[in-house]
Amino acid sequence: MHIPGPDPGAGNGGGAYSTDLMTAALYDTAGDDAIVLRVHAQPGAGRSAVVGRHGDALKVKVAAPPQDGRANEALAGLLAEQFGVKTAQVSLVGGATSRSKRFRIEGIDLDGVPLLLDRLLADSGDAIDRRPGRGG
Repeated sequence: MHIPGPDPGAGNGGGAYSTDLMTAALYDTAGDDAIVLRVHAQPGAGRSAVVGRHGDALKVKVAAPPQDGRANEALAGLLAEQFGVKTAQVSLVGGATSRSKRFRIEGIDLDGVPLLLDRLLADSGDAIDRRPGRGG
């Protein structure tokens, strides 16, 4: 099942984007029980937490420094905890040395992903879609 993101050519027709469409921009489906989540990483932070959105990515701070893959491991562990899966079910598939990363998360209920991402964004205090042209 593929959950489409907003159609940039369609405009918003004067209405607000639905929650599912706003969170669907953060990931792509990858099979029956997996997603590839776009993450904007901020290593070396004071604490590890999901802190909001960064364009079409989930912005995540981790306390681990960006040395020897420690920040990537900390990101995988935090994502596993937030998505309720084992760390082994979270793998970095792109952006090993970049702040823009892609993580594959397996063993999840695809229907529950939008709600989970909504909760993470609301808990971070950034439930507003801050992408250019989206208002808020």
